Amino acid sequence: MNEQGQGAAPSQPDGTFRPARQYRPSRGRRVGDAIISVFIRAGLVPSSYLLTTRGRKTGRPRTNPVTVVEHDGKRWLVAPYGPVSWVHNARAAGRVTLRRRLKVRAYAIREVSAQEAGPVLKRYVRIATATRPYFQATKDSPVEDFVAEADRHPVFELTPITRDRHDDHGEH
Repeated sequence: MNEQGQGAAPSQPDGTFRPARQYRPSRGRRVGDAIISVFIRAGLVPSSYLLTTRGRKTGRPRTNPVTVVEHDGKRWLVAPYGPVSWVHNARAAGRVTLRRRLKVRAYAIREVSAQEAGPVLKRYVRIATATRPYFQATKDSPVEDFVAEADRHPVFELTPITRDRHDDHGEH
């Protein structure tokens, strides 16, 4: 553990610690998510999808924009802000739905170990530039730095359980 009370190794080239930003839900973030969701729905944001989970308490569908990582021939879902609501819902259900344009597909999920998550997180930070401040490791950090902070960024392997289907009724 370093002097700031964090478990990850230093992430700057000079060996200094770079604190990760903490996620804080806000009205501005909800507005931003609503705006980006329009662009994702239209298929205009690369690697991004609308993730739908079932509320673990309400049973109602909950939708969030996410970035999906392709690595080693598999698809991965990363929680850059930590164990937020969609993560708890996904864990409880064991499955999620991803939507982009008119294509909708259900996936079984498997949460992976820190060792398996490390390379996926490194790839994620390269493509999801807006979430970089939430990581201590930088895009140029070694995989070991991502393994060290994997406990703060859950990673799920996605396995298709349905074929792509078209959704003509908006979100489901």
